[in-house]
Amino acid sequence: MIRDQETMTALLDTVRRFVRDTLVPREEWVAEHDRIPEDVVRQMKEIGLFGLTVPEEYGGLGVTMEEEALVMIEMGKTSPAFRSLFGTTVGIGSQGILMDGTEQQKKEWLPRLASGELIASFALTEPEAGSDAASLTTRAVRDGDDYVIHGTKRYITNAPHAGLFTLMARSEPDQPGHKGVSAFIVDARSPGITLGKPDRKMGQRGAHTCDVVFDGCRVPAANIIGGVPGRGFTTAMKVLEKGRIHIAAICVGVAQRMLDDALRYAMERKQFGQPVAEFQLVQALLADCRTELYAAQSMVMDAARRRDLGENVATEASCCKYYASEMCGRVADRAVQIHGGAGYMAEYGIERFYRDVRLFRIYEGTSQIQQLVIARNMMREAG
Repeated sequence: MIRDQETMTALLDTVRRFVRDTLVPREEWVAEHDRIPEDVVRQMKEIGLFGLTVPEEYGGLGVTMEEEALVMIEMGKTSPAFRSLFGTTVGIGSQGILMDGTEQQKKEWLPRLASGELIASFALTEPEAGSDAASLTTRAVRDGDDYVIHGTKRYITNAPHAGLFTLMARSEPDQPGHKGVSAFIVDARSPGITLGKPDRKMGQRGAHTCDVVFDGCRVPAANIIGGVPGRGFTTAMKVLEKGRIHIAAICVGVAQRMLDDALRYAMERKQFGQPVAEFQLVQALLADCRTELYAAQSMVMDAARRRDLGENVATEASCCKYYASEMCGRVADRAVQIHGGAGYMAEYGIERFYRDVRLFRIYEGTSQIQQLVIARNMMREAG
């Protein structure tokens, strides 16, 4: 669903130039220094990347799912750390408020998120509860007009920079499983919040995660998203469904970047007196990448359009995330192989992408969780 083709073309052209002229030249610097330069962050805000999915009435661009996917494909053509900085705000951090929040909550928080004044983080995963979100143990105990939060969240993206947390906590102890979970908007400056040391990760340097410990943190009851306790799990699942299409689009973009680099190298690198791209087995690697990339992009765009039309795309979103993230890993492996020994060397950059993209098969629901979601939805529909 493209609302205005001329406006969309202009936005995509802007993002492409930003990626090509500003982000790609900074990739090695970000990997070395483990941070994103302030001038880059400022440009992200000026372009409107923090407010991509926030409706125009709250200061954002209000893109559709299809438009968001197209932008993310372009953003994927550089180091994933850049997208990660605003991705939690655009996606899982703000979408709970947008989808299920009260009008007052939307007016209070969305404009500040859209401008980049605040970065939002999604605080769901715990030391003993990741994929099984219904088993989380963080507690929210009612005390007058507040809830008092106790618990630890783990691997929370952008937590060191967050201005607010969309927090999932168990507020209804007498309700089993997911029925007792509520979604809270938590000001990151609230007393009782402690951040753990930054995680040392396999890849995606410049994108920061850490533990977030809530020890007696008081949150107004008015900050329950939608104002109704016990609906947090439903909110989380809706948010993750949309986020899975978003991540799948990023996977398509990154895979395209890796394939472009591999093709360029294969056409320039010579062995036995000719470019290695002339070797049929190298051509087979390139062809497999292109075929799978085409399939993943087709899936992403189809799911995005269906969602824009109001269809239930829970299964399609999981299919996209599962296939695109696995595809991206296979393209990364082939790209290293096409580079040969150079693919193992840091100076060519492909080994960095090889490490960076491994995360796509884990976060926002592992590949195995996507398989379970897809199969269970199939059985439910058949029954």
